[in-house]
Amino acid sequence: MPCTRAELESRERQFLATFAQFSADTRGRKHKETPPEWRTHFQRDRDRIIHSRAFRRLEYKTQVFLNGTGDHLRTRLTHTMEVAGIARNIARALRLNEDLTEAIALAHDLGHSPFGHTGEETLDRLMRKHGGFEHNRHSLRVVEELEQKYPGFPGLNLSWEVREGLVKHYSAYDHPSKRPGFDAKSSSLEAQVANLADEIAYYSHDLDDGLDAGLLSETKLRRDVKLWAEAARRTKRAHGELPDECRRYFIIRCLIDDHVRDVVETSEASIAAAGVKSADAVRLHAKPLIRYSDARRKLNLELRKYLYQNLYLSDAVHEPHVRATKMLEELFHHLLKHRANNDEWTRKRAKKEGWPRAVCDYVAGMTDRFAMEEHQRLLSQSGPFFRDSSLAKVHSR
Repeated sequence: MPCTRAELESRERQFLATFAQFSADTRGRKHKETPPEWRTHFQRDRDRIIHSRAFRRLEYKTQVFLNGTGDHLRTRLTHTMEVAGIARNIARALRLNEDLTEAIALAHDLGHSPFGHTGEETLDRLMRKHGGFEHNRHSLRVVEELEQKYPGFPGLNLSWEVREGLVKHYSAYDHPSKRPGFDAKSSSLEAQVANLADEIAYYSHDLDDGLDAGLLSETKLRRDVKLWAEAARRTKRAHGELPDECRRYFIIRCLIDDHVRDVVETSEASIAAAGVKSADAVRLHAKPLIRYSDARRKLNLELRKYLYQNLYLSDAVHEPHVRATKMLEELFHHLLKHRANNDEWTRKRAKKEGWPRAVCDYVAGMTDRFAMEEHQRLLSQSGPFFRDSSLAKVHSR
């Protein structure tokens, strides 16, 4: 006989910790639906996210390097998949709800604009007089309003717990959002795990991409970054001399394993010290219970500073983003002024939301590639936008 939702919920009660978020205890959805028959509520959420158009568009959105500049460089989609994998591992080790953790991880970047954080900062500046733009809040707009897949309601109608995780998502790049209805001091442990998994993924894999692009060197990393130096020594002791690609992979694998182990051990101790016995008790804590040790956080700050100085703000990465900022601003103003050039969906939303927000929603949903093509079609006569960029030269080698 197939395993029913009730049986899956019973298994959660049997195997998960008391402070995990049980799917049977969900606070529900905005729009009432018949519960899934063969899946838990959070498994349904995960599947809806994966099947959304916003999720598919992540394949063509920037992580660090502009999309299309290297076949092996991370995109927003591959980053999201890596976050989900790390998040599930931590959740499993702590006996938390893996399905909820995965759903939050898969949805956490649905609201990202084209061109990464530079694009987000540009839209926020352009929308300053109209409520601003912040990708965590926009992720919530995507799943509550902008996706149009179901006949009975707008958005994806996700459970309250997944939407809570999106509102309260934060990392070194981000700040948790505030929204009525999500006013608890903290979020579920599953949402906290997704936050830390995001940080682990981009610290580790931005190193990988920076090395692949030739913008970082192992020699300097061994000299200047303690985390890298220690992982490199352990890799050499265990495996001797390795080919370049294999050596880098194992060093980064070692870094991720160390991060995960530190988070699991530190969080297990902090949860025990807090004495929480339920998911709602977790939400009463002002500070997260899922965290790094103090020593690991200090080492991560050193790594983060190094990445900013040597990767994120390098000419090869920063210069194309500056050009992208100019292009995104020009495209926004053009669509705001020449309203007939917007699609029918945007024109309809403008009647409800006003033109600035409708245009912002449209531009934020664009992939890097589509934004470039639209700028070229509507505004430019000079050929491909990034034809002569320094990043293109880096990847022409």
